[in-house]
Amino acid sequence: MAGEIQDLIAEVRTGSGKGAARQSRRAGKVPGVLYGGGADPVNLDFDFNYLLKKLRQGRFKSQLWNLKVEGQEDVRVICRDVQRDVVKDMPTHVDLMRLRRTSRINLFVHVEFINHAAAPGLKKGGTLTVVRPDVELNVLAGDIPEKLVVDLTGHNIGDVIHISDITLPEGVQPVIHRNFVVANLAAPSGLRSAGADEAEEAEEA
Repeated sequence: MAGEIQDLIAEVRTGSGKGAARQSRRAGKVPGVLYGGGADPVNLDFDFNYLLKKLRQGRFKSQLWNLKVEGQEDVRVICRDVQRDVVKDMPTHVDLMRLRRTSRINLFVHVEFINHAAAPGLKKGGTLTVVRPDVELNVLAGDIPEKLVVDLTGHNIGDVIHISDITLPEGVQPVIHRNFVVANLAAPSGLRSAGADEAEEAEEA
């Protein structure tokens, strides 16, 4: 979620080149590099198990991170590449890029649904089916929305909520260039079953 930028902890790696990187891997580290943002590149090391846990959470390359390195100021970064061992599929190197406020990036932003009590469809026993709890957006690094908000007021059973129904902040664009579904209000299971039975009786008649 853009409003909860996660920390990514690393340490500065002494030395450079393939020899230093191999030494880091032998020590249970994953070497990496931080570049961009008008500053010199910095060689980094990540704890292997720590990084693997972050990778397995998903969307490592499509979210913003707060990079923490001891002795340095925190910096906002995005992952540009994760190199992996071709046999074991384990991370062997990470490329991170510093972000300026004017940098445009793609990342996932959480969708929040409000005013459930004001939705007639939910009062009737309908179910809110969330198709996309997070939406990938193209945004400015300095103007990342904390969340997208969907007001359920007045929505009834059978209503479909598309991305075009959500007001996006200025300069924010969906990465997918079509009017995709974010959520819908489905009928209660009993009502759906009754409808199916009626349809079958009509066919038999």
